[in-house]
Amino acid sequence: MDDCPVFDGLYDFCSFSAGSSLDAARRLGSGQTDIAVNWSGGLHHAKKFEASGFCYVNDIVLAILELLRIHPRVLYVDIDVHHGDGVQEAFLHSDRVMTLSLHRYDGVFFPRTGAMDEVGGRAGKYYSLNVPLNEFIDDASYYDLFKDVLTRVMEAFKPAAIVMQCGADSLGSDRLGSFNLSIKGHGACVAFVKSLGLPMLVLGGGGYTIRNVARCWTYETSVVTGVELKDELPRTEYYAHYEPDFSLHPPIVDPQLENQNTRQYLEDIKKQIAEYLRYIGGAPSVQMQEVPPDLQGFRDNGNWEPHPNEIT
Repeated sequence: MDDCPVFDGLYDFCSFSAGSSLDAARRLGSGQTDIAVNWSGGLHHAKKFEASGFCYVNDIVLAILELLRIHPRVLYVDIDVHHGDGVQEAFLHSDRVMTLSLHRYDGVFFPRTGAMDEVGGRAGKYYSLNVPLNEFIDDASYYDLFKDVLTRVMEAFKPAAIVMQCGADSLGSDRLGSFNLSIKGHGACVAFVKSLGLPMLVLGGGGYTIRNVARCWTYETSVVTGVELKDELPRTEYYAHYEPDFSLHPPIVDPQLENQNTRQYLEDIKKQIAEYLRYIGGAPSVQMQEVPPDLQGFRDNGNWEPHPNEIT
């Protein structure tokens, strides 16, 4: 595909991206950490048999599969401006993974999926949740919607772990995006997920105004680690890229853009999500006796026998 060309070092790129997410998931599953971050991951468009949207290997799916070895239910949350189609497709028929994607949708905007009526199928019906948004949504509207929907999801699904894709193309002034979020507004969603107190894998994703992607993920790293950063950027070899303000939180929101998401439209989304969640009738039970072995165990031990600490 035109958006996924073959280039020198592609295998290494995919190995580092996917391998880092897998390693992060293993550390979460083993209890070595409660929050893990891989900003090189979050490639949510890749499919099982197809590269798509600058995504070659879907590290998110691999990480979720790893987490499912330990955890009965995993919630996937996507705040990229584009629909998380590859992750939704992978778990379309599963009730152990709920996917929640907030994205722009008009039937034309890439990847042209993510309508509200895409809800999954078979055992996974109503476990795929989509929040299709119009252009130029602002911080207040986005956060209110995000918090309301996610609170309902937590109550109904009761996940044991959360994977969050933090695509920065939902920021204002992004070259390919069309939302109007500030860096603090974007980070507020990450802070809310962190406040839920579950094992959390934080991933990157899209973002095409590179200086703002770096700002956003720097700020969100500080959010998940509990470190307060100064607004003034330190002088480094990349300092000139952040002119003219040289700050962590520049004025990237355009006050002239009118939010195309009316209050009534957003309230209707909340009501529809609540209705879908009513259909699932509570969190599905999962009988687990022995944690399935993984590839790392085979590499370390030369066999597929699980480690004694992984017997539940």
